Amino acid sequence: MDDKEILINEVLPGKSTILEKQVLDRLATLRNDKITRPVIYIGTGTCGMVAGAGETLAATQKYIEDNHIQARIIEVGCIGLCSYEPVIDVQLPGKARVSFRNISAEKVESLLDDVFNGEIPKDDVIGQFTNALHDPWDGVSSIEKLPFFVNQHRIVLDQCGRIDPGSIEEYIARGGYQTYLKCIRNYTSDKICELIDESGLRGRGGGGYNTGKKWIVANNTVSDQKYLICNAAESDPGAFMDRALIEGDPHLLLEGVALAAYAIGATRAYIYVMAEYQKAYNRLKTAIDKLKQYSLIGYNIFGSGVDLQIMLVQGPGAFVCGEETALIKSIEGKRGMPEPKPPFPAIEGLFKRPTVVNNVETLANVPYILKNGPQKFNTIGTANSKGTKMFALTGKTVITGLVEVPMGTILRDIIYKIAGGIQDGKEFKAVQIGGPSGSCIPQQQLDLQVDYESLWNAGAIMGSGGMVVMDENTCMVDMSKFFMNFLNKESCGKCIPCREGTRRIHEILENITRRPSSETGHETLERFKGIMQLEGLSEVIRDTSLCGLGQTAPNPLISALTWFRDEFEEHIFDRKCRAGVCKELRVFYIDVDKCTGCVACLRKCPTNAIVGQPRQPHFIVEDKCIGCGMCFDVCKFVAVMVK
Repeated sequence: MDDKEILINEVLPGKSTILEKQVLDRLATLRNDKITRPVIYIGTGTCGMVAGAGETLAATQKYIEDNHIQARIIEVGCIGLCSYEPVIDVQLPGKARVSFRNISAEKVESLLDDVFNGEIPKDDVIGQFTNALHDPWDGVSSIEKLPFFVNQHRIVLDQCGRIDPGSIEEYIARGGYQTYLKCIRNYTSDKICELIDESGLRGRGGGGYNTGKKWIVANNTVSDQKYLICNAAESDPGAFMDRALIEGDPHLLLEGVALAAYAIGATRAYIYVMAEYQKAYNRLKTAIDKLKQYSLIGYNIFGSGVDLQIMLVQGPGAFVCGEETALIKSIEGKRGMPEPKPPFPAIEGLFKRPTVVNNVETLANVPYILKNGPQKFNTIGTANSKGTKMFALTGKTVITGLVEVPMGTILRDIIYKIAGGIQDGKEFKAVQIGGPSGSCIPQQQLDLQVDYESLWNAGAIMGSGGMVVMDENTCMVDMSKFFMNFLNKESCGKCIPCREGTRRIHEILENITRRPSSETGHETLERFKGIMQLEGLSEVIRDTSLCGLGQTAPNPLISALTWFRDEFEEHIFDRKCRAGVCKELRVFYIDVDKCTGCVACLRKCPTNAIVGQPRQPHFIVEDKCIGCGMCFDVCKFVAVMVK
């Protein structure tokens, strides 16, 4: 039998036959536990490609061809160490798989020369993967013992960056889709909903509503057609969890989609992907085609009487389409605008039929729960927040990337134990959690637990899981201005409080950071009047907006005002930005004792604000200076200073 016959006839049904030994050997080969030729894994997820993995891949292929080496090259997703990309793993027959970081195209030849000659270059090695079937390399630590991994608990990300995302055979060989077939053959939809409810799984995007209860409502609603929607349209700045999971392990998501559809009685499922996520879209398209070839979707799946079709929809990438009713409108071909609730989508959603909307991470947890039982899932996390949570760590941490930690983990451990602390030894200032409509958590709250209730009580939200870490050089006024501008542009414009309120807040923040010399007396009065309205305006937006976008839009400003009011007061009264970020508030001057008159700054100044003669000290005319900092950047003698 070929691989497909073995997997369909022996593995998926869970049979035991006289071919068991042959089957086990073949599965070991599909899992790459047993190999007869070298295997080179290259991380070609989006983060890897941005870091130059495309060139690394081409250089690797050229090396293999030029040296006539019989080796396989497998493109994998991101293992989570985005700041280490491009990442290459090399596995030789009988030896452990070893991972290397920051392998540019120029490093490929020397790296592969060393490994194929039995040497491990110490400078670039991350670690080796432990496997009882493989001989370990001497002097190379286990990758699982890195602080980045040892402080995580990976359920959803367990196989990301390790397996071939384009191979359904490898996914099945590792136990994939067996849980799905077991459930549709042995459990009723009511039982599946009950198990998910018992697990305590909550939605991993938005407000964290109980997933099982949502499924039960949809399952109990009578209709001739029901729908399951997977929301993969993450559009938060700095968030990339859904993208990385789809690129690295698409079949895990598809198995979760299939299980959820069966649980609510849906025969049609939609996966809504941002148009910008082309690689993720292509990964899913390939995976769905494989599902059809293996008859895991379609009609009367494996004789169970269950039907399921999975469709891909490319969305416009609008932030508001993260709201479930706006997403539904977008799939229907209409403008993505939120609708009042009730009725809730579980009762009346897509095409006026019962619809469940879950995000990628929520659905990716489902196979684990139904395979291991709700009790095991219940042992992870806190009393009211079960399981793990993925976070996209960006900003000023030493390591940026994707992490998965148990609910209840404190922020300090994520930032300092997993991410290695703050770059260049600088001081931590705040972390923005919950996306653009989330809140900033200051140093005083670094011991805050990451779970729904703790964050809510602290005035923050979990959101989809973006974490933007800021250091001492961050201006909180500028950060608030950035998020308010983003939210204003992403507002659908349906309700006035959100549309006009966010615009007005951004306008006020612009005025706070505007150059003082450009103001008239009337404009100064208007600026102070606006500042006095900030907090009241925020309350109105939060209390009267239609959907979650508007209701949470003031969060970045409110939290920044709560913890960093002194910075706002400096901008307002002293017209000063301590971080030196707000360009119009920066005042540059030249230290005449250090200036050599090299005229480099004079030549680069875009407004001719610098005057002086060659080989004589220069001066900056403040009225002409726009604070661009060009002179500061080009001065080789550190003569340009900031007041």
